[in-house]
Amino acid sequence: MMSQPVIDDLYKLRHSLAHVLAQAVLKLWPDTKITIGPPIDTGCYYDFLFAKPISDEDFKTIEKEMRGIINRGQTFESQRLSIKDAVAFWKGKDQQFKVELIEDLATKGETEVTNYRNVDADGNETFVDLCKGGHVENLKEIPADGFKIMSLAGAYWRGDEKRDQLTRIYVAAFASKDGLKAHLEMLEEAKRRDHRKLGVQLDLFTFSELVGPGLPLWTPKGTMLRNVLDDFVWELREARGYDRVTIPHITKKELYETSGHWQKFADQLFHITTREGHEFAMKPMNCPHHTQIYASRQRSYKDLPQRYAETTTCYRDEQTGELHGLSRVRAFSQDDAHVFCRMEQVKDEFLKIWDIVDTFYSTVGFKDLEVRLSLHDPENFEKYLGTPALWKNAENSIRELATDRGIPFVEDIGEAAFYGPKVDFITKDSIGREWQVATIQLDINMPENFDLTCINEKGNKERIVMIHAAIMGSIERFFSIYLEHVAGMFPLWLAPVQVAIVPVADVHEEYAKIVETKLKAVGIRTEYYDSSESLGKRVRDGEKSKIPYLLVLGDKEKDSEGVAVRNVKTKEQVEVSLKEFIEKTIRDVAERNLETSIG
Repeated sequence: MMSQPVIDDLYKLRHSLAHVLAQAVLKLWPDTKITIGPPIDTGCYYDFLFAKPISDEDFKTIEKEMRGIINRGQTFESQRLSIKDAVAFWKGKDQQFKVELIEDLATKGETEVTNYRNVDADGNETFVDLCKGGHVENLKEIPADGFKIMSLAGAYWRGDEKRDQLTRIYVAAFASKDGLKAHLEMLEEAKRRDHRKLGVQLDLFTFSELVGPGLPLWTPKGTMLRNVLDDFVWELREARGYDRVTIPHITKKELYETSGHWQKFADQLFHITTREGHEFAMKPMNCPHHTQIYASRQRSYKDLPQRYAETTTCYRDEQTGELHGLSRVRAFSQDDAHVFCRMEQVKDEFLKIWDIVDTFYSTVGFKDLEVRLSLHDPENFEKYLGTPALWKNAENSIRELATDRGIPFVEDIGEAAFYGPKVDFITKDSIGREWQVATIQLDINMPENFDLTCINEKGNKERIVMIHAAIMGSIERFFSIYLEHVAGMFPLWLAPVQVAIVPVADVHEEYAKIVETKLKAVGIRTEYYDSSESLGKRVRDGEKSKIPYLLVLGDKEKDSEGVAVRNVKTKEQVEVSLKEFIEKTIRDVAERNLETSIG
């Protein structure tokens, strides 16, 4: 089934509210230039070019004007115009951005466009916008207490930093006051879970002005956690026949010219010029390098599939204003893999990767993955490599594969990579936010660009295909999502510190050290909280650090060779023998249980 676009009641409400926002802004600041205002998942936004800057202090004024417009019960009327008449109309209103949009539509073959007019009860026009439609019948259908202006942001016209810098106004909009309230509560919870704050609190990663923005530094605890996650991905891959490879972090310009990345992503590359004048780049992805490992020798069909896996850092020259904690960085590590195979092997290889994705995400606690087939946009084929025939065959292959898998999926036009279609996996975190996580991509173009072949059964060269497989993808981005999902309370098997040792007083230190030694001997990650501070403070520190188990050791525990186990997640405390604690902990870690069996 298709997902583009869903014109439901909420879509119409949000789309109509964008018109209300623009109408209110023009009423308050008549010299403003208007651009576009689409609905989005949580409401809508509109981009404006203001004659003078506005600020958060103007939100209440704009909202008041918007509610007045809604309460007057305006309706929508459509008007079809020829391209010539539409250009003249918007030039007459001195709205150059609308004129540009219409002229672009004309170059794509459109001969008419639609204006939507807002009219009041007396039939008077109050506002007009260039629009495809999809509105409520009457603005009174929009709940006046169901929206809130949330923020301002900068946005370049057409996403081009050389064009006008606009002001984007974001509005949260829902079908009821309760829906808005729930959304605002979710945002407050998201602030409490902000991975940037938790990363500092739990001592997992840091940033340095001397190193530079967007270049994260991982502490010992954060590195431990990353490695445990990455080792799990490798364990799943190794069981399915993958081999590890290693590549350098830079490359000659020619590699990316051949792959097509230089033409598509030149602005995002970190460029290097050698003393001899050669042009290199820091690698923004790994696939072109991996093609050269495959191409280093002639392969027989008997050698296929070739499965290469590597976790390595990539680099992209993101704009400073777009950097955000770990979720948008300039240096990021990918758990990357590429399969080189024949077309008839694609289904089996896709399903193996799919099994890895399902196993990994269910184990870490993302239970219900939605599947999206990201396909190319045939109306903008210039964005893609290859031919329409190649794309049709590739997309039919992944569509058939998803159908055979027996799971529901949506098709998303225009979301394919420039070299091929992909299967994207979508999850929701614990507070309901939606994220795209793993991806499997079928590449029919890079093997063409690099002339990758195998010798088939008849002794002839046969073109192969390539599969890109990222489980976590960018570890930094995945980690930002996961850290907020669990609010820093990692399951026992993942926690960088699994057990805190807390002797009640100095007389219990000797036994506490014995316990610590026995735990470390079997690989349980521990941290020792000596008795130099009060017991209450140490327990609070352990809870704040979100260590799964606190072992409180006093006279009773010393005499019985036991431990008082405080489960930080459940807040329960139970007494068990040290032997039983070790056995259950080892089992829970080995089985990667999400819930612990003690407390």
